[in-house]
Amino acid sequence: MVRCNSMSTRTRINWLLDFVVFLGGILAVITGIYFLFLPVGGFQGGRNPTYGLQIIFERGTWDDLHTWGGVLMIVAALVHFVYHWPWVRMMAKRMLSGLRSREARMSLGAKFNLVVDALLASSFFTTAVSGVYFLFAPLRALRGGTNLVLGSGAGLGDATWDLIHTWAGVVMIVTAVIHFAIHWRWIAKVTRRFFQSLSPQVVRENLTEAEPV
Repeated sequence: MVRCNSMSTRTRINWLLDFVVFLGGILAVITGIYFLFLPVGGFQGGRNPTYGLQIIFERGTWDDLHTWGGVLMIVAALVHFVYHWPWVRMMAKRMLSGLRSREARMSLGAKFNLVVDALLASSFFTTAVSGVYFLFAPLRALRGGTNLVLGSGAGLGDATWDLIHTWAGVVMIVTAVIHFAIHWRWIAKVTRRFFQSLSPQVVRENLTEAEPV
C-alpha cells in the first residue's frame, strides 16, 4: 500500500512562506555584500580602481537581482506577517502582560531570543523602507530631483539613505543568522517532514490469512 507522510496544510503553508522569505533574503544578502565591497560604479574620472571589474554578472544585473530579491522578500514577509497576525497579537499580549507582572519571570534564553527577534524585525523594517526609497529614487532624476511619492528625499539625502540601508542590512544579516542558529533544530525537522510528505512510502500490510502449507 502506498502512503504519504502526513503534514498539516497550515504547517505546509508556513514552510512555503518561510522558504520564499529565505530565497528573497539570500538574493538580497548576496547581492548586498557585492555592493558593500564594490559600492561605486562608473569611471569616476579614473579614480575608481574597480571600474570594469565583472564578478560573474555585470553591475546592472547585480543591481536588478538585489532589487527584485528584496521586493520578493518584502512581499513574502508581509504575507507571512498577515497570515500569522493572530499569533503575533497573542504573543504581543502575553509579552506585555508578562513585563507588567512582577511575578512573571523570563528565562535568559527567552530574553535573548526576544532581543534577537526585536532587532531582526526593526532592522528588516528599516532595510525595507530604505530599499523602497531607492526603488523609486531613480524617478527623482526624471523630475528635476523631485519625486512625486518621496518628495526630495523625505528630508534626507541619498547618501544618508544609503548608509541607513547598508547598516540596517548588516544588522539584519547578523540577527537573521543568529535567529537561524537558535531555531536550527525546528527548521531541520519541519523541512525534513515537508519533503517526506511529498514522497510516497510503500507500506507492506500484514497478511491475515494463513499461508498454504
